[in-house]
Amino acid sequence: MNLRDFLTIFISCVFIYNVILSRFLGLCSFIAISKETKPALAMSGAVMFVITMSSVITWFVYRFLLLPFDLAYLRTISFILVIAAFVQFVEMVIRKVSPHLYRAFGIYLPLITVNCAVLGVAVLNIDMFFINGKAVAGSFYYSLFQGICVGLGYTLAMLLMSGIRERIELCNVPESFKEFPLAFIIASILSLSFMGFNGFKF
Repeated sequence: MNLRDFLTIFISCVFIYNVILSRFLGLCSFIAISKETKPALAMSGAVMFVITMSSVITWFVYRFLLLPFDLAYLRTISFILVIAAFVQFVEMVIRKVSPHLYRAFGIYLPLITVNCAVLGVAVLNIDMFFINGKAVAGSFYYSLFQGICVGLGYTLAMLLMSGIRERIELCNVPESFKEFPLAFIIASILSLSFMGFNGFKF
């Protein structure tokens, strides 16, 4: 465990293998919430919190519950339950603190429960930092840091997308391209631009 490993995780998660623009996970919230920057930032914060905390809890569940009792086949359902619990907590907090933001999220806030990006990170942590049923040295810290970095990558993609879409609103766009068609075109171009980071060498 050294600084180089953490730097590699950061660059990989934020740029090279961005959860949205490279791995194509969590696209539903990416397209639906990215119309304006404020809701996009709030959604990114909620997703980052859920991903980070889920990374921590799922590591403990897998390391101290599923592996010792030979229940690794229950990994997916266990991780979904952990994620669902955190999403419910986030939903209650947002509903209490900011009802306007809660209404802006609409159906997409509960959908974090089944957001493939959140589950994907939990599964990726296990696949990367457990070898032959044993945790590699520093796997907990790697899992925690990877959860944070994936959240940062998600936030970066959301802010880029929302900034572009806000500016597009000021343009004269043909009716057939408004809303989702144009959003998918923008997302495609962003994804292509992030392919340039694949040339990074460590």
